[in-house]
Amino acid sequence: MHAAPHDAHDDAFDAHAAHDDASYDLLVVGSANADLVIGVERRPAPGETVLGSDLATHPGGKGANQSVAAARLGARTALLARVGDDAHGRLLLDSQRAAGADTVGVLVGGAPTGVALITVDPSGDNSIVVSPGANARLAPEDIRAAGSLLAASRVVSTQLEIPVETVTEVVRTLPQGTRFVLNPSPPAPLPAEVLRACDPLVVNEHEARYILGADASSGAPEDWARALLSLGPRSVVITLGAEGALTATPLNSPVRIPSPRVEAVDTTGAGDAFTAALAWRLGQGDDLPTAAEFAARVGASSVTRQGAQASYPTAKEVAPR
Repeated sequence: MHAAPHDAHDDAFDAHAAHDDASYDLLVVGSANADLVIGVERRPAPGETVLGSDLATHPGGKGANQSVAAARLGARTALLARVGDDAHGRLLLDSQRAAGADTVGVLVGGAPTGVALITVDPSGDNSIVVSPGANARLAPEDIRAAGSLLAASRVVSTQLEIPVETVTEVVRTLPQGTRFVLNPSPPAPLPAEVLRACDPLVVNEHEARYILGADASSGAPEDWARALLSLGPRSVVITLGAEGALTATPLNSPVRIPSPRVEAVDTTGAGDAFTAALAWRLGQGDDLPTAAEFAARVGASSVTRQGAQASYPTAKEVAPR
């Protein structure tokens, strides 16, 4: 992996001097992709060509999604990511700014913007191929250079669409008292020091099974939560789709959090909305079950509309009626 040229790197972080007095509820360190979506009647067999719908291009990537979701809720949010100096990069920057997120930490150049090629059939099933592009160049030295941004943030949230060594550097650079939230997606082996820093570790059922291996072959999510806690996280949240979520800490028994009943239209990016809302509310002082209950409302709201970032609600839209 190679970092982008130093001129792009240095230009981006020169901007921090103008933000010395800034403080953030949430800093998201992660991926930013352009999602290129084509609807198809059926996915092609090997060697076959099928015709599809017009190409639709949307801002995406788990990091960019989380940042937009939190900013739309009203959180003071910043994104630390890499995009290319290209049209897709400009799309992603525009989407962040439109939501109200600070893009001072977005590094531009060095590689093309990451792209997800997505085909969707009439049932809603999709196939996705991701070219990480600039996301793979978000390097540990970028995290060290952004120390002032981390120091200005109450909570730091990240995922695994960037290199694991970069996530590890986030943990090593994290200021005392700053909370660390990790959604290990797509799942990959995690260093023990990363697991110990998670407060919480946020996983869906697939990610929980990956981390636990044979230990998740049977039992209920409550058992998975206890097993995950034994690996070192300070707290754990397991998302359960339409069934809501489950929270657990070493000192408290697992708590089930129901999800509002909604008519799901598109589940794309719902997990990112949940994690962003959870991280923000924890930084505002909510306990874990209270934050997860709010996050479940945000995630449920997001699935009632098409798209990822376009579906994310404001705080007013998810306020209890």
